[in-house]
Amino acid sequence: MTTIHRTDTSLFGQWWWTVDRWTVFALAAIIGVGAVMLLAASPPVAERIGLEPLHFVKRQMLLLPVAIAVVFFVSLQPPRVIRRLALALFSVSVILLALTFVMGAEIKGARRWISLPGMSIQPSEFVKPTFAVLTAWLLAQGKASARFPGGLISVTAFAVIVAMLLKQPDLGMAVVVGAVWFVQIFLAGLPILLVVVLGALGLTGLFGAYMLLPHVTSRINRFLDPAAGDSYQIDRSIEAFANGGLFGRGPGEGTIKNWLPDAHADFVFAVAGEELGLIACLFIVMLFAVVVVRSVLRVTSEQSLFVILAAAGLATQLGLQAIVNMASSLHLMPTKGMTLPFISYGGSSMLALALGTGMLLALTRRRFGGIEP
Repeated sequence: MTTIHRTDTSLFGQWWWTVDRWTVFALAAIIGVGAVMLLAASPPVAERIGLEPLHFVKRQMLLLPVAIAVVFFVSLQPPRVIRRLALALFSVSVILLALTFVMGAEIKGARRWISLPGMSIQPSEFVKPTFAVLTAWLLAQGKASARFPGGLISVTAFAVIVAMLLKQPDLGMAVVVGAVWFVQIFLAGLPILLVVVLGALGLTGLFGAYMLLPHVTSRINRFLDPAAGDSYQIDRSIEAFANGGLFGRGPGEGTIKNWLPDAHADFVFAVAGEELGLIACLFIVMLFAVVVVRSVLRVTSEQSLFVILAAAGLATQLGLQAIVNMASSLHLMPTKGMTLPFISYGGSSMLALALGTGMLLALTRRRFGGIEP
């Protein structure tokens, strides 16, 4: 077995001794669980829609090495490169997001995807991590120089992004982006009165979505009263957790996935509940908690406001996305089509998450006793 010494000056050696290894181990475990669950959950879904059993497995496994390479490459970069990379990719993502209204493929009544030869891209997935880093830079620059309108630019960019997401419509994505942005402006030292005002505006916006968007109204009504509409998927999801018990039926031995339409994506946590059991599900929750908590702890002594806000935003985004997916599967909140990071099937989601976690690892790296410059 090869040992990596602290004196190792190779690229990997420098990375290994400066990155947060607990976070790396947790991410590797999450990716491993994702591979197992994809093999278990996706074949029945593929067969139901007339594809070969391993169709989704092959597509995801082709992208997995690319995602791992993205995590490693991006995590090598210093914060200044992360900032520039986020700005460039955010600009491209916003352009692609706007193009969804012109050339986007309509799926289940929403235009969120752009079809390219051999693949489809969901631009909003890439907007999430890049906007978090961009907002961190704008707020940090606004604090550093009173003449730089960082806060105003951030508010404007946020309003434009949310408006575009709601037009698709994708309320869930808009809520995640809004929650991350709110956390960042709160940490940046926003006056408490404005925090209350913005919180009230957010709640007002959610109420407006409930009143004006039929699909939101339906989902919330079904959450409050299952008899108010079709609750087939969530009923099967709860049944899967009940069948799994403490230790599960074993990988590949579940049956609910044979009837659960989105077993490989939005409801993969339910498949994990049936096949791996409660203990394993709690372990998955712990893995995400390790990534979020370790990332936050790594920047508690950081002097750069940009690094603090960017790392906090990216960690919040990852944790919130995981919470939304798992809570939806457990009927703790209205169902929302959002992937479980690195576990659900989804190419755009995996690559965007790889970008986000790579930036998170880069921002929390240490060198010579301090955060890397």
